[in-house]
Amino acid sequence: MELFATKGYEATTVDEIAAAAGVARRTFFRHFRSKEEAIFPDHDDTLIRAEAVLNAAPAHEHPLDTVCRGIKEVMKMYAARPEISVARYKLTREVPTLREAEIASVARYERLFTRYLLGHFDEHAHADDANDDPLLAEVAASAVVTAHNHVLRRWLRAGGQGDVEAQLDHAFAIVRKTFGSGIGAGRGPASGPAAATPPATASAHGEVLVTVARTDAPLEEVMRTIEEALKER
Repeated sequence: MELFATKGYEATTVDEIAAAAGVARRTFFRHFRSKEEAIFPDHDDTLIRAEAVLNAAPAHEHPLDTVCRGIKEVMKMYAARPEISVARYKLTREVPTLREAEIASVARYERLFTRYLLGHFDEHAHADDANDDPLLAEVAASAVVTAHNHVLRRWLRAGGQGDVEAQLDHAFAIVRKTFGSGIGAGRGPASGPAAATPPATASAHGEVLVTVARTDAPLEEVMRTIEEALKER
């Protein structure tokens, strides 16, 4: 990063990087296939850690919350070396090929989270058109990654300062509120008061219609329950 800052990315050679590190050229290539790869050395391991979070998720955890915990592994990678992360961010803004490599890394996380969410849809929530499931899973996964990257970029532009954990949790809460309905199949049975409450019920008393719905009930199901109750009046 020091060489790139002083000489520029394009002008810096692998031989110069190896010499500055005190190793031979062949040693460099045992670790990295190119100087571009040397700038993003941790994404392979981080992807493995993110997948491990998904695989070890507790049965009661909402799948979107699991995905949010998985993407936090990326933030941990950046936060471990703030000064390097900030320098790398500035460099990727200046070098198009590095920006493309970064985008490719982001796509790998999105594919991992899409596959995970696709296996946790509530089959009753989208019974009318199950073909929507791949779209919804991809959109939800993309939303989690986008929220993370928005907070990450803001943190990097601030020089790696600020409570990034709180900012992430706020961003993830927005994603959970927007995309949380209809995802949850394959988990253990719910427990507590919510388990005894049906997704949506309605009863009419005189001119008042009372509707009880779980917060994660799909809007379509709530509206359908209300319509049916009105027809019965």
